[in-house]
Amino acid sequence: MAASNPFLSNSHRYEWPVHQSLTQGSLPAGTLKRTIRKLLQASNPTPSTPSTPFFPLKLTENGKTCILFWAKKLIVKLRNHTHVDLTDRAFSPSARLDLKGSSCSEEKAILSLRFGDVADLKGLVISFLLSNTYYESTAQSWFSLDSVHILYNRTKEANFNATQIYAPAVSSYHCQHVSSLHKYDTLLEPSSHGDNSLLWHITFIDFQIQAFNVEGGRFSPASDCASFFTPAILMGLLMSLILLLVLAYALHMVLHLKSIEQLDEHRPSIYLESEAESEPRDKGQAGQ
Repeated sequence: MAASNPFLSNSHRYEWPVHQSLTQGSLPAGTLKRTIRKLLQASNPTPSTPSTPFFPLKLTENGKTCILFWAKKLIVKLRNHTHVDLTDRAFSPSARLDLKGSSCSEEKAILSLRFGDVADLKGLVISFLLSNTYYESTAQSWFSLDSVHILYNRTKEANFNATQIYAPAVSSYHCQHVSSLHKYDTLLEPSSHGDNSLLWHITFIDFQIQAFNVEGGRFSPASDCASFFTPAILMGLLMSLILLLVLAYALHMVLHLKSIEQLDEHRPSIYLESEAESEPRDKGQAGQ
């Protein structure tokens, strides 16, 4: 079971009142044994289930937290290699992740995650470059994730430009998927077609980051990446457009029918008037 973000959700534990069943004897022997066995299994979590929740990474300078970073999953894959899950190495309480090379200032920040040797990757380092900029048009500062760099095998690099990853400086940034894969909207794009970034896939699930204005060592309310034009919304807009076209066509047909009815109402009167005018003429000619 994957770790859950302690800042986004709460977990609850429920206990079965087994002592009442034992004293009252309300359960058959077979059912009681199965119940006790299930309770014993539940009390011993599997190795894949962390007993301690994962907390965000914190970069602290001068006794103050300046960067917070968290992800439910951190997965990288090099072409022709099996994917590597770095979640435990980054966020597990027992992890000894080296943040050497990280730094903070009022306008720039670097978060460098040094994983060391992972599988057949030597000296793996993932770095985030962030910036803080004041925009007069909005009268406030915004921070952005500008790029993500991967250093591996000591000298090889892969660079990804971050697109549309930004938030007000007083908020954190959250996105369900930040990835270089097209199925996740490609928020991380290879910096060029000539470097090693095309060989890599990198994906963060339930990604959250904040820099420059961290208060109390906790994430501020998040600015989410959810786009207004999601597939569901686009489908709704398309259906609305189709309904509007049908309504417009129906209205046009109703107006057309009304015009035909009005024309039909005038035709008998015109016919009768012409007939009445012709009768006196006929009588006059007959009298002569």
